[in-house]
Amino acid sequence: MPELPEVETIARSLRPELIGRTILAAEVRWPRTVASPSVRGFKERVQGQVIQQVGRRAKFLHIQLSSSNLLIHLRMSGDLQIRSAQSRPEKHDRLILHLSAPSSQATAPASPIDLAFNDTRKFGRVWLTADIHEVLGNLGPEPLSRAFTPQRFHDALRAHRRQLKPLLLDQTFLAGLGNIYTDEALHLAKLHPLAPTHDVTARQAWRLHTAIRLILREGIRRNGASIDWVYRGGDFQNHFRVYGRLGQPCPVCGTAIRRLVVGQRGTHVCPKCQRV
Repeated sequence: MPELPEVETIARSLRPELIGRTILAAEVRWPRTVASPSVRGFKERVQGQVIQQVGRRAKFLHIQLSSSNLLIHLRMSGDLQIRSAQSRPEKHDRLILHLSAPSSQATAPASPIDLAFNDTRKFGRVWLTADIHEVLGNLGPEPLSRAFTPQRFHDALRAHRRQLKPLLLDQTFLAGLGNIYTDEALHLAKLHPLAPTHDVTARQAWRLHTAIRLILREGIRRNGASIDWVYRGGDFQNHFRVYGRLGQPCPVCGTAIRRLVVGQRGTHVCPKCQRV
């Protein structure tokens, strides 16, 4: 599943292509892809709206329209593809938005296009809503925002009695982290994924806060990680510290990386650098 850096990369790539275009029609090819409203309501309400901005919140793509918001969660196999307006639908297309040529202020090529949501496993979902809080209201803070401070982070950790990694993966606690970037940040901070959150010291919280932000920014700088056939174009997988490196030497101490299962998730650690 794409995590914060991958979704941010997708948003940045789509932004110049989409802003200023009008949605001429929506072709829903798998009804369950549209989580809200009904398929009929979606098609009626989205038609005629102008794309004003393309951004991200947590692992959601946020496409701001002239009178509503389009939210997309790619889940396990979702992919957004820009195609020629004359192209034929592909086998796993679940939703296609037919878009006009952009306004004169936009930077995209002046020709109509299609935005296709291709999703092999059918887990991806799309919402059309006037109020994004209806969908995103329970999410935790953005780890790259100014509001995410070391002190608030430490206070939040101490308020829970859980293991460290499962809490970091909880999107209501902190938005955008997934398996890859959590493992990488914990290794950089020299903290074990099974450490009790209520025992984390202020200094450890500061280290982890710094590590999370550094790892995410590096992931964004490298256009995310390409580790399967769905997400393409990233380079961060070539710079992993521990994730997916079972048996390989730790880049800090040379100890062989081990794999644990934490909260039903495969987890990679250095047993020397990250002691419980």
